[in-house]
Amino acid sequence: MKNILIIISLLLPLSVMSQTKLVKKNAVKANNYGITYSLPQTNLVITAEVIKTTCKAGPYYQYAEKYLGVKDVITEDRVYYELGKVNLSNVGVPDPEKNYLLEFKAGTVAPYAYLTEEGLLCAINADYVAEESELEILRKKKAEPVGVVNASVFSEELLMAGSTARQAEIAAKDIYRIRESRLNILTGEADNLPPDGTAMQIVIDQLEEREKALSNLFTGVITRSTELYEVTVVPYDNLNKEVLFRFSEKLGIVDADDLGGAPVYMNLKATERIPQMDPKEAEKKLKNGKGVIYNLPGKASVEILTNQKTLLKAEVQVTQFGSIESLASVMFEDKKAPVKVLFYPETGAIKQIIQ
Repeated sequence: MKNILIIISLLLPLSVMSQTKLVKKNAVKANNYGITYSLPQTNLVITAEVIKTTCKAGPYYQYAEKYLGVKDVITEDRVYYELGKVNLSNVGVPDPEKNYLLEFKAGTVAPYAYLTEEGLLCAINADYVAEESELEILRKKKAEPVGVVNASVFSEELLMAGSTARQAEIAAKDIYRIRESRLNILTGEADNLPPDGTAMQIVIDQLEEREKALSNLFTGVITRSTELYEVTVVPYDNLNKEVLFRFSEKLGIVDADDLGGAPVYMNLKATERIPQMDPKEAEKKLKNGKGVIYNLPGKASVEILTNQKTLLKAEVQVTQFGSIESLASVMFEDKKAPVKVLFYPETGAIKQIIQ
């Protein structure tokens, strides 16, 4: 039996990706009342969130305790990575060996089917709404940077100071002046109070933003961003401690053969294999492409782990561990009440039959 592992690695920011698009195909005389479609093979997409943290020391970190009384500050620039949540998605892609023709009898009432853009079967004689997959939801998440220094905090007096020590002293005085101004506004002791509550809140927000920016010159800035790393595995047999990628706190995700990172493994074991049809029976059922061919997927257990720590456990359906079956074409020839069938496009299995 084939035991092929295909790994495609991508490191990309979490950004908006389009949802699955559907195509409606009508069986009409022009296409001889036939619709071509494909059944999927299982691709297992492992997604790992990688959190990148960038620490940048402020130019006045040496004076933080002296002027602000703060001890816990960033003293040197550094970058480190954390491995976040690991997810597993079952994604169906057209199997080049499973292309079929869905034929309707002439005169059948308005037969049609919904397919994905790739040609995977979604529904016959029924409307179909594509649900957003977990993978698509993951890809829509956005990174949120934290704590960006605003260059406008550098006043003329600050920039013209002759030394770093003098600049730190001036910046600290500005911070205390801002705190005093905010307190005077809140207690009503300011000479020129804002005319109403809304204006007061705007002024308070501006003062707090400037104070934070000046404080960052002493405490430093931490910026975090999240990237999504994808590995696609096409299983044909069991897998034992297959290295998906390696992870390093200093480098983030590295290639599977890069010993600079700790390995992240995948174990996969078939828990249910559907017996293949007898060749003669298969030939009879699939003769001339008659009927509706669909998948009966098998099942597998999956474990993803690193350093003896389990990151994910799941059970998934795998079409490569299954078989194919067919629905008789006569089911769709009732002119008064044609049968409706819904499918799982990611596996090619039947979801529901409506009579």
